[in-house]
Amino acid sequence: MKRRIILIALLVLLQGCAQTSGPGSSAAHERRNAEALQDDRNIEHTAKQRIADKYRQNVQVNVTSFNRFVLLTGQVPDESGKTGIERIVAGIDRVRGIANELRAGKSATPGTGYSDSGISGDVRARLLAHKAHALDPIRVFTEEGVVYLLGIVSRAEADAASEIASTTAGVRKVVRVFEYTD
Repeated sequence: MKRRIILIALLVLLQGCAQTSGPGSSAAHERRNAEALQDDRNIEHTAKQRIADKYRQNVQVNVTSFNRFVLLTGQVPDESGKTGIERIVAGIDRVRGIANELRAGKSATPGTGYSDSGISGDVRARLLAHKAHALDPIRVFTEEGVVYLLGIVSRAEADAASEIASTTAGVRKVVRVFEYTD
């Protein structure tokens, strides 16, 4: 029993930032084409590299790309860092849009990542268990209790996912970053 608890704790800690997404979900439910998937990987990698080159250790930024739309979350020291990072990402080839949710100020408190991982896992499990809509292709990212939902969905799917996320324990706020099919 003790080993199981330690293993579960390690798996949660190894998740890093609280992000659950497509790689664990079924390819049958993926709504992005192969080119968009590769573009998203390239955008995330390039953005992280360019941000690290310019800002070094001064920022804590998460870059999440979905269908070439980029979500920026994390902390920067000031407003100029927030706009500077947005400019860096806007200059990357194939980026269609940016949701800049960066916050100027102090970094998250230690231990927040663990609870964020738990929140993301709970939201994801509830989305997968939902019977009325196929909510599998929705990407979930949580930072400091704020759940970001990304995906290509119908408005009914977006509403169902938002309701599920907002009623999950520990969620302070839900931000929808969806592309609608209808």
